[in-house]
Amino acid sequence: MKNPLLFFLLLILSGSILMTSCQSESTTASTSSPADAIDTTDIEYFLAELSSDKFLGRKPCSPGEEITINFIKDEFQKMGLEPGNGDSYFQKVPLVDITAAPSQGMFITGGKKDLKFEYKKDMMTFTQQVKENIDINNSELVFCGFGIVAPEYGWNDYDGIDMTGKTAVIFVNDPGYYSEDSTFFKGKTMTYYGRWDYKFEEAARQNADGVILIHEKGAAGYPWFVVSNSWSGGLLSLQSTDDNASRCAVESWITFDAAKRLFLNSKIEAKDLLQKASHKDFKPMPLGMNMSTSIKNTFVKNNSNNVIAKITGSETPDEYIIYTAHWDHLGVGQVVNGDSIYNGALDNASGSASMLSIAKAYSEMKEKPKRTVIFLSVTAEEQGLLGSLWYSQNPIYPIKNTVANINMDGAAIIGRMKDLTITGYGHSEMDDIAAEEAKKQDRYILPDQEPEKGYFFRSDHFCFAKVGIPALYAKGSYDHREKGKEYAMSKRTEFTTTNYHQPSDQYTGDWDLKGAVEDAQLFFNVGLRLANEKLYPQWKDGSEFKSARKLKD
Repeated sequence: MKNPLLFFLLLILSGSILMTSCQSESTTASTSSPADAIDTTDIEYFLAELSSDKFLGRKPCSPGEEITINFIKDEFQKMGLEPGNGDSYFQKVPLVDITAAPSQGMFITGGKKDLKFEYKKDMMTFTQQVKENIDINNSELVFCGFGIVAPEYGWNDYDGIDMTGKTAVIFVNDPGYYSEDSTFFKGKTMTYYGRWDYKFEEAARQNADGVILIHEKGAAGYPWFVVSNSWSGGLLSLQSTDDNASRCAVESWITFDAAKRLFLNSKIEAKDLLQKASHKDFKPMPLGMNMSTSIKNTFVKNNSNNVIAKITGSETPDEYIIYTAHWDHLGVGQVVNGDSIYNGALDNASGSASMLSIAKAYSEMKEKPKRTVIFLSVTAEEQGLLGSLWYSQNPIYPIKNTVANINMDGAAIIGRMKDLTITGYGHSEMDDIAAEEAKKQDRYILPDQEPEKGYFFRSDHFCFAKVGIPALYAKGSYDHREKGKEYAMSKRTEFTTTNYHQPSDQYTGDWDLKGAVEDAQLFFNVGLRLANEKLYPQWKDGSEFKSARKLKD
């Protein structure tokens, strides 16, 4: 060719075409992934709306639910998304709303002296049994360590005792939390055995009358006011055919100080109880005391709703990527500093805003993704992941054909973050995909920096993981791009101690949402990449969820 400049330009062009062709066949490249698909305007609009007072704190089965779910449905419709449940945007979730009026005291007799634990100050009692009156009279108290039965660890805290007619007193978290051995349970990383919901379920399996869970801020992952706010007023459960008669009659928490008084008043040696409970040869220890309390209930059976929309895949519509974020919060409750509406701006109007922004970005793409993309806004996360649990037990789309879940619960609201912290890091290949997308944003991966708090079990992705669907739950959390790690951690601590599950979790317009935008863009990129590839992410060796995965034939 006589014109060397023309030759050079054609060479560059042909190279670009070749590169594009290679990327379209690659399992590691995004397809048609606009770098600026998400913007601050959309996230701020959805966030400000969902966290405003007119939504009444977004409690399921309340007037705030109807306003919330119709807002989300209307936004899906405006985007041109299809209904996700046949011709409906809703999936009914049958709940029972139990409003308990507990006795103002938990009464302990038979020890060195009689004790009374006061409601909210010392203890919280509640029930999931759908009965008008719950009475426990002189139920024998038994210290059952951590309340764990884990055959894979050779562990049984109820070994050798019949709990019928008795109440279990147990520590929160699991023995690994108090060990320096990372191979003991999972060391500082909380296992599912450390979660309060597991402990209540296991006590019921042991046929106990009641269960008393000992709160400690570090081991639980949150202060006492979270317990007192979250477990008062109306509480929701999934409806069951036996009206939850198989649950313990009383499920309760006591403060750490109350637990100390309890043990010192007992007929056992109270010294080194935590150390004793952390040994495999631990045996249940009757405390020589009895507990009495009562609860009067009013209850209403009702349906809440998951909101679901989709974009049908262009080539493999029977394979699915599911984005999730919970729409609910705590509603209208106890007045704090003159405010009774628990708006839940960060938790989780921000996550819902991120998901809606991602849905809008998909809807504006010229080419549909090859796989079907689902947007699932779930109910009753705050009441125990009930909306996602119901979906996992009653899936609209086959579990075996569901490629992955990407969950958003809380957004980065203090600006751009250098890290992408993956809660549950090490479980699946979703980590690797997220790491590749984070690198493109000049970010790095952090495993959960507070694994002892059990965040992996505290949001909706967990219900997908339990049925074998690899899930990504991540966000920028611990390393601010300009102000560093100490600043980021101070802001996390400030929110947990001041605003978490409080009316003060409000959007004031001064949040720096650039970090939320960057995270949402990453989730968009991860989902779009999976939606345009044939890849099924796998669970990694050592993950307890690997055996549940059922791949499409």
